[in-house]
Amino acid sequence: MTSVSTTAGADAVGRRGAALVVLCFVQFMLVLDDNVVSVALPSMRDDLGFGAAGLAWVVNAYFLAFGGLLLLFGRMADLLGRRRVFLTGVALFGAASLVCGLAQEPWQLVAGRFVQGAGSAMASPAALALIALLFPGSAERARAFGIWGGIAALGGTMGLVISGALTGLASWRWIFLINLPVALAAVVLLPRLVPESRAGRAARLDVPGAVLGTGALVALVYGLLRAGESSWGDATAAGPLVLAVVLAVAFVAVEARAAEPLVPLSFLFFRFRAVANGATLLFSAAMYAMAFLLMVHLQTVLGYHPLAAGLAYLPYGAGILAGMWLSSRAVARLGMRPALVMSFLITAAGLLLLSGVAPDDGYASGVLPGMLVTSIGCGLSLPALTVAALTGTTEENAGLGSAVLSSVQQIGGAVGVAMLVALATRRRDGLTVEGSQYAATEGFSFALVVAAVLVALGAAVIAALLARARPPEGTPDV
Repeated sequence: MTSVSTTAGADAVGRRGAALVVLCFVQFMLVLDDNVVSVALPSMRDDLGFGAAGLAWVVNAYFLAFGGLLLLFGRMADLLGRRRVFLTGVALFGAASLVCGLAQEPWQLVAGRFVQGAGSAMASPAALALIALLFPGSAERARAFGIWGGIAALGGTMGLVISGALTGLASWRWIFLINLPVALAAVVLLPRLVPESRAGRAARLDVPGAVLGTGALVALVYGLLRAGESSWGDATAAGPLVLAVVLAVAFVAVEARAAEPLVPLSFLFFRFRAVANGATLLFSAAMYAMAFLLMVHLQTVLGYHPLAAGLAYLPYGAGILAGMWLSSRAVARLGMRPALVMSFLITAAGLLLLSGVAPDDGYASGVLPGMLVTSIGCGLSLPALTVAALTGTTEENAGLGSAVLSSVQQIGGAVGVAMLVALATRRRDGLTVEGSQYAATEGFSFALVVAAVLVALGAAVIAALLARARPPEGTPDV
């Protein structure tokens, strides 16, 4: 009997490990498509005849659907089944990738990117919820989130490298077509590895809350994207942002009275998770903006070829993996709050180092030190933030918790890029000295100093508020 039980336990552990591998590779694919198109945009423009405004929506359509639909699909995963919603999202993402790869007209590519974003909004929170339920213990969950976060970070880094290589050596179409085998493997393998899970009690989807919540998120993401393209005072940006505020107020009012709310306010404002999500918002704003600004700086000021700029990011991925490996150990040894404060301060120090990169600096002496410090701090932060944001979630709301975290990350990234790129541009344009490289460097440096301040503010929030927050049972000591 003992031998049979041991074998069954080993099989269960093996299936969980295999399921984690599949889920991580899907997340790699989803994150890859966040930025894989950036290097290939000129080739897409030339092949399909995009105008300047239309080309931006190859990127924006994905973020609009992904950021706007996360909350809705995260809750649907809890109610309808997380495995079902995940597999549907992966299949939708794969089909949309095929449409993008075969597109012959600009509208076909933009439509495909929108559907890709919708598929990603279904698959990503459902996958994170499945991991949270597959690994319920705090230590094993932290390790699983560390692996998940490391693979996701590699997807973000490798997107630039893969995009440059495929576009230069083959065709931009292959940046989409390479998604198909990953999606097919996930659809075939995951049902054999993960049982279905959903909320234990029957509940109906809160339709008014879903309409208002999704509308508020879509309006917010659209307004932020428009602000990044034009200015905060432009009517096409200010109008959607005002609408987002109105819809958000209506959403809170409706949810307070709903019998089965889309997002119970007690869940949303539970102090421990609220502090973690607030810190994630600040952290995401800084890190998304840093990635955007550094890539532009490498190419326009330091003169890197697009593929060389992508390759320059490889040590960043290695630093994140090292930080991820250390993260669970830091949390176990120091506790959640000290580990997060330390990791945020390391990240802020790295951003300050990067802010000092000058036009005549070499890669090893100028770019690499700040990149490594920033990436290690980022790797230390991400798993602990994820554990903090999802602790206390159960069979009833794991998908919702994952969706809230993902929404916060996307909104923080959109806010950061829109705000810090605008600050960098205003600083650059306000300088009257001659030399465009000097002015661009000053704008880049100023924006990264602001990013460092945001991360330091996140450390202060964690230090001040997480200490007095009551952690859910099973969370490492704060």
